[in-house]
Amino acid sequence: MATDPRGAANPIPRFPAGFLWGVSTSAHQIEGAADAREQSVWDAFTAEPGRIKDGSTAAVACDHYHRHTEDVALLSGLGVDAYRFSVSWPRVNSPGGLDFYDRLVDELLAAGVRPVPTLFHWDLPARLDWLDRDTAHRFAAYVSRVVDRLGDRVHRWITVNEPAEHTLLGHALGTHAPGRRLMFDALPAAHHQLLAHGLAVQALRAAGARDIGIANSHGPTWPASREPGDLEAAAFYDLLLNRLFADPLLLGEYPEGLGELMPGDVASDLAVIAEPLDFYGVNYYAPTRVGAPQGTEIEFGGVRIPAELPFTVRQIEDVPVTDFGWPVVPEGLTELLTGFTARYGDRLPPVVITENGCSYPGIDDQDRIAYLDGHLRALHRAVEAGVDVRGYFVWSLLDNFEWAEGYERRFGLVHVDFSDPGTLKRTPKASYAWLRDVLRAQRSQR
Repeated sequence: MATDPRGAANPIPRFPAGFLWGVSTSAHQIEGAADAREQSVWDAFTAEPGRIKDGSTAAVACDHYHRHTEDVALLSGLGVDAYRFSVSWPRVNSPGGLDFYDRLVDELLAAGVRPVPTLFHWDLPARLDWLDRDTAHRFAAYVSRVVDRLGDRVHRWITVNEPAEHTLLGHALGTHAPGRRLMFDALPAAHHQLLAHGLAVQALRAAGARDIGIANSHGPTWPASREPGDLEAAAFYDLLLNRLFADPLLLGEYPEGLGELMPGDVASDLAVIAEPLDFYGVNYYAPTRVGAPQGTEIEFGGVRIPAELPFTVRQIEDVPVTDFGWPVVPEGLTELLTGFTARYGDRLPPVVITENGCSYPGIDDQDRIAYLDGHLRALHRAVEAGVDVRGYFVWSLLDNFEWAEGYERRFGLVHVDFSDPGTLKRTPKASYAWLRDVLRAQRSQR
């Protein structure tokens, strides 16, 4: 059971002055109002039978587009410093689309909450393709439009969210939009997202932005044993899911052997990809235990792992799991951050945890409180070990459309009643009250 900070003997340790506390969401998962934007790859994907486990779509989702004032009030009541949301590229491409984000930014600022937009969170316009290099340049043009409209009030920007997952799940394994099963032929999609990031940084800098980062997903890779086959498989998995998306940004190079698999003038592209960052966003959920391939397809955490991959994902034993089946390992966050600091040294900018959270049912969500409590303590241990961590964002403010899982997984601090689409009633959970009190306690210590 997590500690209640109100009069508790063991409160969450104090984080440094100026530490940024926030929550995160993404446009496609909460906004709804699909008739007020052009189609995205996720609209096309959800229209295909069998793609979404509960057969649902995000056409309405949480209806945040129409209910954002209510949701801003929830943010204000929670007491966060900042709100990380994403801007929908398909909505911006539609008449009046930027007007919505204009209103949202103004309402956030009026409530004392800093807006932190993510410019791409997987909802690519359906007419575009990350296998096409031109998409990266189209992204930069879109970013210029957004910063031109919002840049007088928005001061912190995130370019791209989790290009690793969008590449692996959407282009290699086909379990997310756009539903391609290209295996290693998906690597150009990774390269073009990284190039899009670099071009976006240039566009933001040209518009005067001075606080720019990315949100990359990372986690420790644990070999299933010390046997050579397991060690080799784990090293390869770490290369694909961690180093492939960090080395180009922080070192200006791909891991050995991967650069030659990328399209175009890779050396010139890497100079753009490695544009200096003001912070490095890390989305952390769990470590991954990896072993040598076993010759059979398995399902892990809602994802089918094909037999032909040169690794297999194994269960981490003797730890709790979320209702998604993900292991709960707070110490993995400490390990990840201290390991990144050791690997990248002064090439690693200040770190912001841009996502951390868990899926559990119910409104009295004590498991979520325990999860967040454990991860905040693990994060503080990383700070004590010398990692320059500047902020922490919980995923997520609201229960939402959880991609291929539909509405079956609930990550929110606030419960949304999807059974009544007429009201979509919001009910703050026990974890909402717990986090509110943690933030009050943090501020009272200063």
